[in-house]
Amino acid sequence: MKIQSHFVDLETPTGIMRTYIHRPVDDGAFPVILFYSEIFQQTGPIERAARLMASHGYAVLVPEVFHELNPIGTVLGYDDAGRDKGNADKEAKDVQGYDSDNRAMIDWVVKQPWSNGHIGAMGYCIGGHLAFRAALQPEVKGTACFYATDLHIQKIPNQPGQHSMDRLADIQGELLMIWGKQDNHVPREGLDKIHQLLNQTDITFTWHEFNAEHAFMRDEGDGGRYDAQTAMIGYQLALNLFSRRLR
Repeated sequence: MKIQSHFVDLETPTGIMRTYIHRPVDDGAFPVILFYSEIFQQTGPIERAARLMASHGYAVLVPEVFHELNPIGTVLGYDDAGRDKGNADKEAKDVQGYDSDNRAMIDWVVKQPWSNGHIGAMGYCIGGHLAFRAALQPEVKGTACFYATDLHIQKIPNQPGQHSMDRLADIQGELLMIWGKQDNHVPREGLDKIHQLLNQTDITFTWHEFNAEHAFMRDEGDGGRYDAQTAMIGYQLALNLFSRRLR
């Protein structure tokens, strides 16, 4: 489908959050995907991924995940300075800020004429974790998490009992968990811990591990990680999930 792109500046309890919207140009109401970026915010690869998903008939919202900590429109580079700033932002923002961001997007998007009210979430890297965090919202029916960082450790600032893995009972939708076996951000023991905790619940989830590195979905930066063939499988798995859960 042909798509259009625009943005909205949403009010949140922690400030204005610019949110980029990619959706079909056709008239009608479409399922919504809340799409969470890496620490670099909406870079070229993230925008291309969001537009790809939108072209399959979804309204895709990409929030600036660290809006409290940067000027509106900030995009960090895939370099040492960008990584240092993004990681510092990740360690500065309290996890409850993501919850209020999610609430603001959901409350806004369900009122839009081009939304059918069926909501999913998707994200890469820290965005995979933030998509997982979005799954705590009761409206989120399906969530695709790509190599989600910091689910296995207490890295993002949070209060006792507020780590994402402490709140599995709040997840009502289906999860799609996708990992790279050669990902040095989530070691084998971390994967095993997350898998074990999910298996102890009644959550419907699928678990996929590929011979790929961290950020294998990203078609720019950190040369050598991008795996186009595996990335296409990842997109198809996500589209399968959303077609079943959001339509």
